[in-house]
Formats: sequence, structure tokens, C-alpha cells
Amino acid sequence: SFAMYNTRLSKWNAFNMGPKRDVIGELAEAVRGENMVFGLSSHRIEHWFFMNTGRGIDSDVNDSAFADFYGPARKEKDSLTTTYMDNWLERCKELVDRYKPQVFWFDWWIEQSAMEPYCRNFAAYYYNQALSWNKGVVINYKNKTFTEYSAVLDLERGRTAGIREFAWQSDDAVGFKSWGYISGEKYKSPQYLVDELIDIVSKNGNLLLNIGPRSDGTIPDEQQKLLLAMGKWLEVNGEAIYGTRPWKIFGEGPTENIAGSFIDGKVKSFKAFDVRFTTRGDTLYAISLAIPTNNDPLVIRNLASNLSGSRNVASVSVVGSSEKLVWSQEDEGLVIRPLKKYPSPWAAVYRITFHG
Repeated sequence: SFAMYNTRLSKWNAFNMGPKRDVIGELAEAVRGENMVFGLSSHRIEHWFFMNTGRGIDSDVNDSAFADFYGPARKEKDSLTTTYMDNWLERCKELVDRYKPQVFWFDWWIEQSAMEPYCRNFAAYYYNQALSWNKGVVINYKNKTFTEYSAVLDLERGRTAGIREFAWQSDDAVGFKSWGYISGEKYKSPQYLVDELIDIVSKNGNLLLNIGPRSDGTIPDEQQKLLLAMGKWLEVNGEAIYGTRPWKIFGEGPTENIAGSFIDGKVKSFKAFDVRFTTRGDTLYAISLAIPTNNDPLVIRNLASNLSGSRNVASVSVVGSSEKLVWSQEDEGLVIRPLKKYPSPWAAVYRITFHG
């Protein structure tokens, strides 16, 4: 594989050839310059088999002069060698030492049983280094590579069915087709992305959202519009997302709640009667996943007055609005009449407080 950084472990890297630039180093500096958290990803383990197709055709994969670039080009079923796993660990540690990432994201295939001691070794090294930096760090993993209390589970283009006790993450893209820039991409809508963020946060998850810049580094207009739309919604409603915790249930509503990885093309559009919950201290946020299109009231059934253990609602307001809200807590649920005008599109956030 071709390293996009200044590595001592391979001559095949962007610092020694091609652009002759430490791409990851420059990116780390730029990201931190904008007061953002810098993270990186590793797909190195998959190089074990990714070039194997070249073994069966007349290609440079079979040229010994390029063995240190294309190799080992083995089959996926072949057992990993100690030499290769040692090199994987060295590369991971080198990235930690050179760039001090606060997120280290792994793709699949490191869950091989032979890799278990190597993964433990890396986690211990990374976490101990982070202590010396006095920084919080996160390892993202797929499948069952790590125990759930030692790193953060990642579901690619996916979601959990409900609230997960331990923190988790979905990595998703703004487009349905690709992780990079392609012509003819089918982009997700602001409605989709805002609802996805809310749904994930209500289940104790985080959303890692991917964009695909062009080769010259520019972000396509369509992608910029999606990011700005999400930012506009969060500018008004961020208090219901940032730093919040799940409630006793993630939500309610008629639309099917599907779970798993690679489900982004299967998610159905949510309606105004679909609600997700988050909390901040004693405040409950009930987030309607669409703006009402008629005068029908929203009925939040999990806040019904006759439910066992139900608390008496003291106040209900719409985040970002000064318009008086008409509501009542009934046997059927918390009944909320729609506002004439909502402060932001796509999703409405109701701030709820309780007596006592």
C-alpha cells in the first residue's frame, strides 16, 4: 500500500515520491489550525489480500522489484504471517508517534483471531501515549475486534436498533454511492442527514459524516450545501444534540426503525409523528423528525399522564422560538399543537421540563 505520510517503514510513500509531501502531516496541521479534532484511519491489514487478483494476470504484482509495494498479495483465506502482523503494528505505532491523532479508526479484518494480541498491544500503546499527551483518544473498530468497554464500535452506513449502553458510532457518507468524489453521485437530502444525526444521538451514538472532495481539494457545491444545512439546523437546535445523553427510551412513532450496517439505502422517510428523545440534566428534548404539514397535534405517548412512573410536565417550548406553544398532558400522551412557524426546517425540538 502507498503511505500518504512520511514513513520510515516503506519507500513507497507520498513524502519520498509523487507529490513529495507529508500529506497526513499537512492535514493534521490544517485540521488543528481550525480547532478541530484530528483523526486518521488505517486499512493496512487488508493489503494482505487486496492485490491478490494481480497474481492471476500479467501484472506488476508478480514482479519481484515491486514486492515491497504490492506484496504480499496473498489470498484472504491464507493465515497471516508474524512478519506482516509485526509490520502492521509498527506502522500503527509510527502513526501515533508522528501525528498524535485523537481518533484512530480501523476498518474491518483486524478481527482475525491471530491479530488479537496485536490489537491489544496497539490499544495499550495508544492509550498510554495519550496519557503522556494529556489528551482523550478513541479507537474505532468494526465487528468484534475489541471488547465493547475498551474501544468504540463503528457501524458502516448503519445504526443500532435501540440505545446501546456503550458509546458507538456510525460512519456514513453524504452520498449513497461512494466515499470519494464521483460524477453522478446520488446525494442524501438535508432532511435525511438531520434525521440520521438525531436518531443516532438518541441511541447513544455519534455520527462520523464523510464528504468526498475533488482531486484538487475543493468540496463540491452539493456537499457544501448539505454541510451548511446541517450546520444551520444545529445552530438553532444544538442544545438537544451536543453533550446530551439518551433518555430511558430512544423514541417512538409509526415509521419502521431498522438496524444494522449498510442500511442507508433502506431507511424510510420519517414523519412529524416520529419522535426521538435526548436529555441534558433534568431537561428532556423530544425531537419531531419532520416539520408538521397540517394542524394535527403531536401526541407523545410515552409522556402520558396515566403511565406508571410518569412525571408531571411543567413546561414545553420549542427551541429557537418565542411563539407561545399550546400543550396539555393527557391520558393519551403529551399533546402539542403545531406552531404557526417553526424556527428551522427538517426537525422540531421541544424542550420539556418537569415538576419536582
